[in-house]
Amino acid sequence: MSKRLLQPMLLAASLSTLTLSFASPVFAAEAQNCGGVMLASCPQPFDKKLPDPHQMLSWSQADRVVGFRNDYRNYAGDVFHHGESTPLKTANQSLSNASYTFNGKNYSLQDYLKRENVSGMLVLKKGQIAYKYLGEGNSDHTLWTSRSVGKSVVSTLVGIAIKQGKIHSLNDRVTDYEPDLKTTAWNGVTLKQLIQHTSGVAWNEDYTNPDSDFAHLTQCEARPGTYDCVRNIIKQLHRAHPAGESWSYSSGGAWLLGDVLEKATGMSIAAWLEQSLWKPYGMASDGVWHAYEKGKHDVGAHGFNATLEDWGRFGLFIMNNGRLPNGQQMLPDGWLDEASSWTQARNSVSAAHPDGTYGYQWWNNAVAANAHNVSPSADKSLKNSLWALGIYGQVIMVNRAEKLVIVQWSTWPEAEPKMNAQPLEAALMYSAIAQQLAD
Repeated sequence: MSKRLLQPMLLAASLSTLTLSFASPVFAAEAQNCGGVMLASCPQPFDKKLPDPHQMLSWSQADRVVGFRNDYRNYAGDVFHHGESTPLKTANQSLSNASYTFNGKNYSLQDYLKRENVSGMLVLKKGQIAYKYLGEGNSDHTLWTSRSVGKSVVSTLVGIAIKQGKIHSLNDRVTDYEPDLKTTAWNGVTLKQLIQHTSGVAWNEDYTNPDSDFAHLTQCEARPGTYDCVRNIIKQLHRAHPAGESWSYSSGGAWLLGDVLEKATGMSIAAWLEQSLWKPYGMASDGVWHAYEKGKHDVGAHGFNATLEDWGRFGLFIMNNGRLPNGQQMLPDGWLDEASSWTQARNSVSAAHPDGTYGYQWWNNAVAANAHNVSPSADKSLKNSLWALGIYGQVIMVNRAEKLVIVQWSTWPEAEPKMNAQPLEAALMYSAIAQQLAD
């Protein structure tokens, strides 16, 4: 997995930067060479030494910080360019009293930042900045990697493709776009089952098992021929359950959804994002999407790299029901209601989340119904919120009713802690923030 006054920001003071910035004859005059990636401006900080991507799942905490903010350099990537942006305004609100109770103990927002190893956090209320924090040397120009938060971006791009007629319906079958998969376990799976992770195709997502399917995918990413390597893994998977009956989180299925999107639109994920959303919305900075074949194929399971405020602007697009700032509707009517109608398939429904856990590659991470010795309690939690979640604590939370967006960058010690640990604390903190900012 796959959750006021501006606080002092730990920004450029601790930066040790090396910025390579010279014009390229291939790109516009203002483009800069940022470690081999051509961007309008180079991300900061620019760390000299990068951790080995082969060891991503066993990086140290320090390596994780450097690796996550340099993911755009550690792997091949496709750039998606920004449009004409309007700066975000600052809200006249304070979160100084926001606090939560976990296991019977009370914690402040500052406590939360330390407990969750937060390196970036942004709270937007009605489109304005109610709180922003940047730590570990990160800056407004840092591109942080999404991990599986990218799945929610891809889900949204699928919705836009349906609105524009590139994809007919979620009732289409995967093999309508990938006919060579008719002889595999994916035969008969619909796009809706793919986007809800109820395909029934077996996939081992265990981040601690070096022989899991996800670990094999990670190894493919660290060597040449990534696309063919990953596609070979996908084609050899077997069926564990009938399609639609059981929910099982699958980065393999998410990769395939991204591949379907690219075949339907005729362009890479990065190019489709730039054309359909990034430029039209007016994002402030270029971003980079992890590519398996540059200019042809980007990974649908993760790999979205962007600034903290542009993560927030994406959240605002969702908060406003898929509308651009000019009011143009980019998503099908009711898309986000459907996306947060959590699947009732086996394993999605639990005592913690009796309404279901997963939607269209968005999570239900409301305060668990069976949580004890906590506050705010479950009945006051953000029940209708959509959570984009990525391993090690990457989050975009959107609550449309409260006009609230919260972004979080983290380096949790574990890729996927138990839901009653860091994810529950995130739900508690976000609920406390919502109450503090309530009208």
